[in-house]
Amino acid sequence: LGELSSQSIQKYRRQIGVVFQDCRLLQKRTVFENIAFALEVCGEEKKITQTVPELLELVGLKHKHNAFPDQLSGGEAQRVAIARALVHNPKILLADEATGTLDSKNSREIAKLFQKLNKERGLTILFSTHDPVLIQELGPRVIRIEEGRILFDEKECPLETAFAGIL
Repeated sequence: LGELSSQSIQKYRRQIGVVFQDCRLLQKRTVFENIAFALEVCGEEKKITQTVPELLELVGLKHKHNAFPDQLSGGEAQRVAIARALVHNPKILLADEATGTLDSKNSREIAKLFQKLNKERGLTILFSTHDPVLIQELGPRVIRIEEGRILFDEKECPLETAFAGIL
């Protein structure tokens, strides 16, 4: 590939969205402002009025646009973080234990949102989780990694096969 310049790194970085276990929302900003912030820091303020409402609709939080993070449930806060990760229309979304602090119901809702993003937008999602039930529900590909080594990589496999000896 050759050497990467700071400009090319920024270009590639915008093609990757990241959602962490801890939503990392800005507490003194509204839901709308938290999502808009990702555009502001990149000098793309002109996109805010169109992009943010579209993303709020996509994640089901249009009615919460003026709420502050402390007024949101854990699932709602994670949806804001997902919307923020989508502002640049990335090709890949890295979801690092994005449901790790959520209850079962909210975890399933976030998993369904990821499936929707994959099907409707063609978004590739790398979703790490320790929840075997979510793994089974999400499909279609399971990669089991332990201590940096790939132990299993298969499409549409039964959970028992991917995690033989653990479950």
